Amino acid sequence: AMELWQVPLLFSRLPMFPFFDLAHYVASVMALKEQRGAVEVSVRSPVACWFSAMLYCFGGSVLSSLMLAEPPVAFLAKGTNIILASSVWYLVFYCPEDIFCRCFAFLPLRLLVAGMKEVTRTWKITAGVAHADSHFKDAWLVMVAVGWARGAGGGLISNFEQLVRGVWKPETNELLKMSYPVKVTLIGAVLFTLQHSQYLPIARHNLMFLYTVFLVVSKVTMMLTRSATSPFAPFEAALDHMFFGLQKIPSKVKGEGAASSNGSSVCDPSSSEQHRDGVKKRQAKKTE
Repeated sequence: AMELWQVPLLFSRLPMFPFFDLAHYVASVMALKEQRGAVEVSVRSPVACWFSAMLYCFGGSVLSSLMLAEPPVAFLAKGTNIILASSVWYLVFYCPEDIFCRCFAFLPLRLLVAGMKEVTRTWKITAGVAHADSHFKDAWLVMVAVGWARGAGGGLISNFEQLVRGVWKPETNELLKMSYPVKVTLIGAVLFTLQHSQYLPIARHNLMFLYTVFLVVSKVTMMLTRSATSPFAPFEAALDHMFFGLQKIPSKVKGEGAASSNGSSVCDPSSSEQHRDGVKKRQAKKTE
């Protein structure tokens, strides 16, 4: 009989292809279809839509390869994975009567696919950390950066993916406002880097198991409760207040803010009359 301590070890040996990879492709392409204007792009330019889908599916490989000065098109050499991801893309966007998407709208199936996708995140982070270590021995920052890029590359290159679809939204940059998957991937990259460098006293398979359980449980909980709030929100608020929220506002800015607030709150009769006269003059000029 299998003992309990063997579960994490056997779990760490799970192959990702084909079932877990398939779940990752389905979740990624479904997320693409939910983006505004993605369906219109699929009708207007199937090539652009396909390329966007590949960036969603293999964005981590593209970004991590660029960071290590490797060919960013190396993922195209995995012909079987490309065919599988392309098949999913075609079914999601062009299946008659949208049958494929309707099937995955069934909540238990959505939860299963989302959970399996989170499993692949762990494998990608560990692969990125190990790959970076093979290039730069014991370079912590490089290992964290590449592990982060491999695990959350689709989100980190979202602006480039949007450009492929003809959309430019710089305010959606993940570095400006990180989404929960990008945050939790960064934390995972740090943890696995510490473990790989033997500064975290835990076996690799145990860390993979615990981290993946946390990913799956938090993802399923957020989907069931339909909550977009990150589980790290209380800790982030405390850390922000502790390290970045205690800075004093410069006196010049504070004086300007006080002056503007005073000007808006205090109603001086003479100033209000001047304001009305100015408005009348501008309206007269517009009519002329």
